[in-house]
Amino acid sequence: MACGPCVVIDIGNTSTSIGRWDGRRVTRVGAVRGGVSNMEETAAALDRAGAGSASDAFVASVVPEADEHWAWLLRRLYGLRAKFLDRETPLPIRIDYPHPEQIGADRLCDAVGAVARHGFPVAVADFGTALTFDVVDANCAYIGGIIAPGLPLMTGYLHEKTAKLPEVALDGAPLPSWGDSTEHAMRLGAWLGHRGMVSRFMEFIRDKTGPGTAFCATGGYARWALDGFRDVSIEPDLTLFGLGKIRDFAASRR
Repeated sequence: MACGPCVVIDIGNTSTSIGRWDGRRVTRVGAVRGGVSNMEETAAALDRAGAGSASDAFVASVVPEADEHWAWLLRRLYGLRAKFLDRETPLPIRIDYPHPEQIGADRLCDAVGAVARHGFPVAVADFGTALTFDVVDANCAYIGGIIAPGLPLMTGYLHEKTAKLPEVALDGAPLPSWGDSTEHAMRLGAWLGHRGMVSRFMEFIRDKTGPGTAFCATGGYARWALDGFRDVSIEPDLTLFGLGKIRDFAASRR
């Protein structure tokens, strides 16, 4: 695998993040909703990430049916060979998990990125379609974590399964001080509920990995959900950063 500048791509269930990795940091980060189905927007994001001058593309995906489309697009537009993070990819952390094939690629990237920035033990909260916590213990081993419904699932399910509850946006508008309307009550419930879950999850994880465990957070809803939250570092580029670290580590082992 080449070690020049690389396009790093994190394919998620609701959006795809794209950036440029130079061996030290991620830059030119953008996101595409709907993924490769929106060809014009996807190509624009890849152009902004400098795909035309990259040596290769390294991809983490939790949407297997999209992988072939991304590989084709990168090859067709930029002549890039896409390498996907998979079970055969060497990692700079150990895996201490009964069924490693069940670990999502994005969760591994989060864990590797968190260790690179904070050492270990460390835990990462990823605020996406699901709220996931991934934990690396004092032996630098990935030991699993916690998966809970994310903010979009919480509000979307209420809208879909009730007759009168609306679909509400969770970011952009200021957080209401009180639930004085249906929309305000739903936004407040989502915000307080997630902060309560995060607090309890952090206590649970510290009981297992020790009081010195560092915590960081990433994902589209992290800043909104954790505004003013103590002891958690919010790092929007963490998944792509970890993906870049894995790419370089794997290249060094070949």
